[in-house]
Amino acid sequence: MNHFLHVTGQRDDGYHSLQTVFQFIDLQDELVFTARGDGQIRLLNAPAGLQGDDNLILRAARLIQRMSGAPIGADIHLTKRIPVGGGLGGGSSNAATTLVALNRLWNLGFPLDELAGYGAMLGADVPVFVRGRAAWGEGIGDRLTPMALPEQPVVLVIPPVSVSTASIFNDPELPRDHARVEWDDFWAGRCGNDCEAVVCRRHPEVAEALAALRTHGPARLSGTGAAVFLPCDSQAAAQAVLDQLPKNWTKRVVQGLNHSPLAAILRGL
Repeated sequence: MNHFLHVTGQRDDGYHSLQTVFQFIDLQDELVFTARGDGQIRLLNAPAGLQGDDNLILRAARLIQRMSGAPIGADIHLTKRIPVGGGLGGGSSNAATTLVALNRLWNLGFPLDELAGYGAMLGADVPVFVRGRAAWGEGIGDRLTPMALPEQPVVLVIPPVSVSTASIFNDPELPRDHARVEWDDFWAGRCGNDCEAVVCRRHPEVAEALAALRTHGPARLSGTGAAVFLPCDSQAAAQAVLDQLPKNWTKRVVQGLNHSPLAAILRGL
């Protein structure tokens, strides 16, 4: 999740310059990798909409296969739990997991920095998932400085919409000239999400969820949404907020994490 997201400019290649803070939560997809001797890469059990060749898992697998020259393939079984278009980095985290897992499964020996570089070729926020540590992000989100954040319970609400990141960043009303901030600004609560107004205009369901959560505290939009979240001081406080939200909403209490579930694998690199 993104604790804030400022758009500080737009580069000649179309990418936007950003400042953000990344933290992980304990909601995760599951991927199981089995080596194949015939060089084929197959994605199994992918839900509708994720079965094409542009799926980030397949792109990551083919990229590391091409960069290594390895003649080995893999069957990749996906159990999807992170909503598509939720702004929670599900696709990016899956791409990062694929790079790290196949590096191990195929005994390629790529160092972490090189894997993160491959991740940046797939998407701006893939490197933070490759490294597996909460971080202050700059550049296009790929220049990372590890940081320690409070690992709090978080009320997470997922409105019933899928938000296209590309459509938000292409919206002419998106601010693109936010002055750079420093860490002190973040800790003092002076940071926000420049995508919020555009997302709420396009998706009233997101605006409704944010408004409801903000009656309980400083709720935030994660990335370009649709997910919105509210950090809480305790599990009991988070549950109390959750109990007051409409029963038909998709919502849950998750845990903020400074190290991703992938971090245990990374320690073996």
